[in-house]
Amino acid sequence: MKAVSIAVDGPSGAGKSTLAKRLAARLGFIYVDTGALYRAIAYAALEQDAQTDEAVIALLPALDISLRYEEGAQHVLLNGTDVSGLIRTPAVSMGASRVSAIPQVRQFLFDLQQRMAREHSVVMDGRDIGTVVLPDADVKIFLTASAAIRALRRFKELQEKQPGVQTYEAVLHDVVQRDRQDTEREISPLRQAADAVVVDTSFADLDQSEDMLYAVCQEKLGL
Repeated sequence: MKAVSIAVDGPSGAGKSTLAKRLAARLGFIYVDTGALYRAIAYAALEQDAQTDEAVIALLPALDISLRYEEGAQHVLLNGTDVSGLIRTPAVSMGASRVSAIPQVRQFLFDLQQRMAREHSVVMDGRDIGTVVLPDADVKIFLTASAAIRALRRFKELQEKQPGVQTYEAVLHDVVQRDRQDTEREISPLRQAADAVVVDTSFADLDQSEDMLYAVCQEKLGL
């Protein structure tokens, strides 16, 4: 049976990882969080104080990045160490946007992502899945929400983990800055694929948002 690929792209904080994961579980597909792969490289760069593109590139040959699934949950391994929790910080988020603009980093991860899609039915999310990584994906979704809403969601997440660590204004500033970095970078900028379906979840809760993505898949795949 032919593997089916679903590409979910969109700006930072749009809920791509959460919703793509739920969609994959609902469809019985494998979820591939490509952003986590870039985050792993950004984390390694921060740990090694690799501040220039050349320094990041020099790190790549020594990095062994892989995904492991346990009870449906994805774990990111960096040189054998589970860094799933360590890569979800604002500093790593900004670093991921920076390193993802380096051509050598993108090539480093490109083969891994395409191999997964060839071997398994996947829901893969990121910034350029439908435009670059899986241009022939069976379903392409561009998931978005307003910057203010995305910042509010992120702010609430941070407050639950570390109350008072950041203000809403600071989080909004980071979201806007990240959007600018992602859309203006020269290498694979964030953009909507011509044949992608836009799903705006600004005024939808999590369950409603999942239903919206599933409805797109139903129509495109004839479920």
